[in-house]
Amino acid sequence: MKKIIITGGAGFIGSHVVRRFVTTYPDYQIINLDNLTYAGNLANLRDVEDRPNYRFVKGDITDAQFIDGLFTAEQPDAVIHLAAESHVDRSISNPIDFVLTNVVGTVVLLNAARKHWQGAYPAHRFYHVSTDEVYGALGDTGMFTEETKYDPHSPYSASKASSDHFVRAYHDTYGIDTVISNCSNNYGSHHFPEKLIPLAINNIKGNKPVPVYGKGENVRDWLWVEDHARAIDVIFHKAASGETYNIGGHNEWKNIDLIRLLCNIMDRKLGRAAGESAKLITFVKDRAGHDLRYAIDATKLKRDLGWEPSLQFEEGLEKTVDWYLANEEWLQDVTSGHYQQYYEEQYTSR
Repeated sequence: MKKIIITGGAGFIGSHVVRRFVTTYPDYQIINLDNLTYAGNLANLRDVEDRPNYRFVKGDITDAQFIDGLFTAEQPDAVIHLAAESHVDRSISNPIDFVLTNVVGTVVLLNAARKHWQGAYPAHRFYHVSTDEVYGALGDTGMFTEETKYDPHSPYSASKASSDHFVRAYHDTYGIDTVISNCSNNYGSHHFPEKLIPLAINNIKGNKPVPVYGKGENVRDWLWVEDHARAIDVIFHKAASGETYNIGGHNEWKNIDLIRLLCNIMDRKLGRAAGESAKLITFVKDRAGHDLRYAIDATKLKRDLGWEPSLQFEEGLEKTVDWYLANEEWLQDVTSGHYQQYYEEQYTSR
């Protein structure tokens, strides 16, 4: 029986990974370690919370004493590390939180793994989940590969780049069995509505302005979150020690084109006249250091491990909209209180 600690398992991507491992591998014991900050929500996992192979532990990955005690008590076989501060706007407002969680937290976990696994690394694995933003920005052409030089431009991407380097250093220095994946922008259910797609869905539904940075010309590669969880599953089980894999959706969209498509879907779902929701689009002052374009080349992952995306973007976006419209209570719960204050600070003052 494998015992796996999944950090950040109550968050957006983490909850999908926890659900996949709990339901796909009933002989594994899955420990969901999350500090339940603003984006961590145990309601994301109500459908698996009573499974016998699932358990939640609340804790801070920057607390070295706590993490050491958890490793002592649980003796995990592996760690899948997703816990992170992830929103670029928040990193610009408060970079220290990103250094603490993303860099210090990762090193605390690596130190615990080094101590408790004591060289028995083929029997243990540390999987670090990262982002394509560590590579910087692209022009109109080209794609990020696993060989692309790191060139982070925001406090968020700099913190993730640093954590990637520490993971590789612990592999090279101490021999820990590590793997890293760098993914493109995710979308899907249970996504906290500070990010573009759930924010737009929520605002369109409430007839509120839909903020779009600059002229909406920034390009992102969008990956359905369940495809990401499936890729993590494959990489965790099949990747060679020390490997890095890029995970992308082969699915580039300008922000403005994505929002217009989303407006069309929402008009149809809500019974509005065509073009009604698009009137809500509001261009706001561009984000500082806003990267123009990201694009992932996931050829290596397909070639080595056989993974590729399962959904076309339009289908995935329809599924995403359907989930948010069917889960009004979840959306109301996560958009109350402090989120409203943050939203005002980020968007209405522009």
